Amino acid sequence: MTLWITWINLGLQPNFLWLWAKAFILAWPAAATISFLFAPKVHKLTEKIISK
Repeated sequence: MTLWITWINLGLQPNFLWLWAKAFILAWPAAATISFLFAPKVHKLTEKIISK
């Protein structure tokens, strides 16, 4: 996802790989934290929706 968004926002620049790597390193901890916090709630909601 970070590769795609970096490419959309900046285009293919000479330092594209560096910019993408920086975005990935900054985004990964936030994405992991959000996933760990909300995954159980999302799973429960999914189970409720499917069981109906």
